Amino acid sequence: MLIRLKHNPPRKICLLRLSALGDVCHTLALVRRLQDYWPQTGFTWLIGQNEHRLLKLADGVEFITVNKKSGLHGAWKLARDLTGREFDVSLHLQLALRASLYGTLIRAPMKLGFDRQRAREGQWLFTTHRIEPAPRCHVLDGLLGFADALGAPVTPLRWDLAPAPGDIQYAQNLISGDTKTLLISACSSHAARNWSAAHYAAVADYAVLRHNLRVILVGGPSAIERQMATQICSQARVDVIDQVGLDTLPQLLALMSRASVLLSPDSGPAHMATMVGLPVVGLYAATNPARSGPYRSLNYCVNRYPEAAAHFLGRKPEDLPWTTKIERPGVMDLITVGDVTERLDAVLEAGEIAKAGKK
Repeated sequence: MLIRLKHNPPRKICLLRLSALGDVCHTLALVRRLQDYWPQTGFTWLIGQNEHRLLKLADGVEFITVNKKSGLHGAWKLARDLTGREFDVSLHLQLALRASLYGTLIRAPMKLGFDRQRAREGQWLFTTHRIEPAPRCHVLDGLLGFADALGAPVTPLRWDLAPAPGDIQYAQNLISGDTKTLLISACSSHAARNWSAAHYAAVADYAVLRHNLRVILVGGPSAIERQMATQICSQARVDVIDQVGLDTLPQLLALMSRASVLLSPDSGPAHMATMVGLPVVGLYAATNPARSGPYRSLNYCVNRYPEAAAHFLGRKPEDLPWTTKIERPGVMDLITVGDVTERLDAVLEAGEIAKAGKK
């Protein structure tokens, strides 16, 4: 169903997508497609403070940050920020009830949300219009359904985040010239999605000894990420550069733009890599890569989700609800070091073939 707007093109659009990091990366692709269609439209995005640390690099978008942990104080601040603001349409891109409550502060005659089947936590109660159903699709494709509903033609995916010169220099200091580099972002925000330090260390050894790659550990400053990095470095037989907790999100994005491949579980950095065209070897057993894998690297993902479904739930993936997560102890042990090194070989071989084709 095509949504009819009072003003076409609309003068102002408000987007509500607070978190998480991977989801706001997907949302930026939606914004760029709408900007291609309506270059004169103003876009305002309500976004979480942590996610804004990266997305502030996006030009052509006004951001209003929301502190999701501040309760009523955060709601009052958002209400003040939106005072006197009116939009032609609000895109309600998040399903959480808290986000829906924030959405009531947006003044817009049209509030576009997900179809009834996907509108969990009562999101449908807070919207006036809904996009077409699209069962069992990738999260990014689900968000692009909003562009479809608004009549925006399909265009090549783009994100266009440009790190500042200082961030670029940070990356150049770590990856100079054509140095082939494996980045390892070892931790997800969900501990059950994390692989073991011993396995990461074994892959680091293989990357250096087999492919002569430089290996850099990246990640945030949390205790679990710091512990994981320490264990990987202590168990690897090769030199590993430990940058965990030492960079900002824009610096990490700049580093990704110079690297050769990223190894990561289901996490935000996997989707950051997609934005800059970095191949991702994704580790998937607790979650389904067809739904949440790195969009342009699904063929490089290690997919043990079917085995996890059979082992822990006694079912096939196609018989499970699309959003089912199998975050059980030991689920990531279904992924072997050999699974990962085989995918790493494939990424590097594809890169060499592409390079030869350009000569």
